[in-house]
Amino acid sequence: MLLLRTACWLTLSSLSFAGTIRHEAAALKPAPALVERQAPTTTKVPDGACTNGPQTRNCWSNGFSISTDFDDKAPPAGTTVTYHLEITNTTLDPDKNGGRLAMLINNQYPGPVLRAKWGDTLVINVKNSLHDNGTGIHWHGVRQLNSCQHDGVGGVTECPIAPGETRQYVFKCTQFGTTWYHSHWSAQYGEGVVGTLIIDGPATANYDVDLGTLPITDWFYKPVFELNERAQHSGPPLPDNILVNGTHVNGNGGGSYFKMTVTKGKRYRIRLINTSVDSVFHVSIDGHPFTVITSDFVPIRSFVADQLALNIGQRYDVVINANQTAGNYWFRVGVGTACGSNAILGANVTVGAILHYEGASDGNPTSSGVTLKTDCTDETNLTPFVPNQVPTSVVPKELDLDFFVDSAQNNLFRWTINGSTHIVDWNQPSLKTTLEGDTVGGNNTNLYEMPEANKWYVWWVQTTSVIRLAHPIHLHGHDFYILGRGDGRWDGTTNGLTFNNPTRRDVATLPAGGYLLLAFPADNPGLWVMHCHIAWHASQGLSVQFLERKNEIKGALGNTDEFNKGCREWNKYWTPGNHPYEQTDSGLKRRWQPPQLGSMRHSGSVWRS
Repeated sequence: MLLLRTACWLTLSSLSFAGTIRHEAAALKPAPALVERQAPTTTKVPDGACTNGPQTRNCWSNGFSISTDFDDKAPPAGTTVTYHLEITNTTLDPDKNGGRLAMLINNQYPGPVLRAKWGDTLVINVKNSLHDNGTGIHWHGVRQLNSCQHDGVGGVTECPIAPGETRQYVFKCTQFGTTWYHSHWSAQYGEGVVGTLIIDGPATANYDVDLGTLPITDWFYKPVFELNERAQHSGPPLPDNILVNGTHVNGNGGGSYFKMTVTKGKRYRIRLINTSVDSVFHVSIDGHPFTVITSDFVPIRSFVADQLALNIGQRYDVVINANQTAGNYWFRVGVGTACGSNAILGANVTVGAILHYEGASDGNPTSSGVTLKTDCTDETNLTPFVPNQVPTSVVPKELDLDFFVDSAQNNLFRWTINGSTHIVDWNQPSLKTTLEGDTVGGNNTNLYEMPEANKWYVWWVQTTSVIRLAHPIHLHGHDFYILGRGDGRWDGTTNGLTFNNPTRRDVATLPAGGYLLLAFPADNPGLWVMHCHIAWHASQGLSVQFLERKNEIKGALGNTDEFNKGCREWNKYWTPGNHPYEQTDSGLKRRWQPPQLGSMRHSGSVWRS
């Protein structure tokens, strides 16, 4: 039996920190010394003192290094990097990924790897050539400082891109590291509207070669839109396979493994990303431990691990040393079966990819490795390299996570935050209402204000539901600091909480049946959503939106011509009789009439598949 996991969007209430502001000198420890240089690599001559190179990855340019707090200091001057993306309907390769109908970016899966440098400005033109779908691209984890109109969330920061139209996204690369981009239209990214993004910058460990991004996902042989509609009423579907960089073997012996080729004696950076719809993964490489250097976009004090856990949307940059006997080694992928499963696990095949040494014969590895874990909890050994202090004066407001089922609508399932499920209006996104000077309000907006500039807010996410699930909570527009988490109910005290340089990232797992305490300052005017990244849960309304420094948003955003053009185009398209379906989910899908919250409570015994 597969335990239900549904994508959750959380409504968090504002915990105010009355104390010091982040980055205030008196509150911070001195930045640590740069990491000790590692043993020499194949590059024998050190690079210049502030030039990024194989032996000096901690450097970047004059005045900028791994010790720079990229939220406190403007990034180095960069250039403008432009990409063109087109989303189309297509059919996939039956051997590589099931041969089903899909929606792809530039006719490839995953979509193109986009690359820029710290301080560059990215300009990305996205054309919607889909037949009957709106779309939009969210740049996962990108701060979007003073550019929330480019965050790509239909019904919140934009109107969806109408079929046949083009949207231009423009934002500054104020962070560096690894991430991904994906459609935020319903469960569309599960149909293939996914790609990866690298922002080059300094690092906390040395390496010779960057192998690039390695996205890992669950995969379904039926269209995800069809499965999503079923998930609204009868529980989540079982994934059919796992893809590593878009390919894998299948249970019938077809398909192929993705292969990474290395040269003996060199160190390699690998950028791991979980781009799933509904899966937690554990990964390792036989005989090649990871030196972990970032979590999400945050550089960390490097540590060595023989395996890592990745929940949906999480990223880890790791360095491996190709110092083993030349041959083939398994890159292993395991599923967090404590909260899900996958049909490929019963097919008697090794799940993962291949690390291949140059000069070795081809063929599947015969290597052995560690036993992968099966839990659904986050890594905990994550200490930000640049330390920050969170104020300890906390006045929290609870955000209760629960659900209801409407028996009158064929047992329609909805998640709630503080009793409300989130539903957006594609034609009137929250940002449009705000820029017009009106108040975002009414049922199902799940909106919380953060009015005071640079004030700290803490959000206490508390499971009150009888359904005990681990939820990967993702915040837009910010990283958050994880003050604490645990099973059961938080006792309301600061006992066991971390305020001195806590783990910082943009996706954290709410423990099954437990709580999560998240802090961040109001230092980015805009409208930002926070949600569970299980796609089914997002569709079922598990999301909130933060209205941050409302009176400053219009001035902060600057040019909104592209935003306004997008809404005119969408409103022309989304008219009665002009589209073959209606909005049925949160819209983050079709519009539906919410029932009375007391119409039905769920025992938790039926929602299994």
